[in-house]
Amino acid sequence: MIRLGIIGFGGMGKWHAENAPRAGAEIVAVCDIAEEKQQDAREMGYKIYETADKLLTDTKINTVVLTVPNYLHREICLKAAAAGKNVIAEKPAALSVKELDEMETACKEKGVLFTVHQNRRWDKDMLIAKKAYDEGLLGNIFTIESKLHSGNGYMHEWHIYKKYGGGMMYDWGVHLIDQILFMMPGVKIKTIYADIKNVLHEEVDDYFKIIMQTDSGITVHVELSTYILDYQPRWLVGGDKGTMIVRNFACDGNVYRTGKMLEKLPPQITETEAGPTRQFAPIPPGGIITEPLPEVTSDWTDFYHNVEAVIEKREEPLIKISEVRRVLSLMEAAWESAKTGETIQFE
Repeated sequence: MIRLGIIGFGGMGKWHAENAPRAGAEIVAVCDIAEEKQQDAREMGYKIYETADKLLTDTKINTVVLTVPNYLHREICLKAAAAGKNVIAEKPAALSVKELDEMETACKEKGVLFTVHQNRRWDKDMLIAKKAYDEGLLGNIFTIESKLHSGNGYMHEWHIYKKYGGGMMYDWGVHLIDQILFMMPGVKIKTIYADIKNVLHEEVDDYFKIIMQTDSGITVHVELSTYILDYQPRWLVGGDKGTMIVRNFACDGNVYRTGKMLEKLPPQITETEAGPTRQFAPIPPGGIITEPLPEVTSDWTDFYHNVEAVIEKREEPLIKISEVRRVLSLMEAAWESAKTGETIQFE
């Protein structure tokens, strides 16, 4: 059984406290250095520690989840490993590949589990796109676009400071990149080109576009912005047998296929608002066939069920540190590309 200590009782700490028990975990204690968050925990009936050091002395706890600002992950992970606790780190796990390697080594030396809560692997919008890829629903895929836009503009709290590990690349970029790599196991990312901007924030990124070329011929576009006011679809997947649009997290969208009229274009030039054209003339009625998106099932509690099974030596981790390392490596390549303006050879 997972006997959990939650280190950091902000938004994600409270989320774990509410939801981990649904997978059978016991919340033993929580800690936070802020008095108001200690009071929140007290009102919710949890045993409280004022510091991580004190919580790590609790012998009833066998696993901790790190829901503290990103810059603290390495330090607390090393202390937790030394105390013999299994470690679940919230993404991005670490601020660099070097930090991640140190954390993994420390956990291996003490014989404890080290994994990362990459919960967005259970997002249905991504799993729909993955199903199209896995099952060849669109034929040979040539492009995948993953985009996340918001009009909310400014970030909050420690996320606006570089020294704390703020910025959208660490916040959501790690999710979007992980989803792409998870979708296409075995596919190598040959090159990376990235544009990373500070649009509204002085210290940290709030916009990025990453273009990846794969050895399978698929071009991947990943884009995020906190200040685009009319959002584009969450996913666009293009293949030679159809196109899939997943518009949002609610999974609105369709698969689009061509009717027989597109087997051969009519010979005449058509006058359009864009001028004379044949290739981009309006498609006649019946030219496009619309289908519903494929159905998928998903349950985020699979993460905690797996953690328990790993602790009991019954399963391998669903989130492997080698996968986390690859994501961080790709992020570092993206920053290098944005800094130099050059395409980076990756794998």
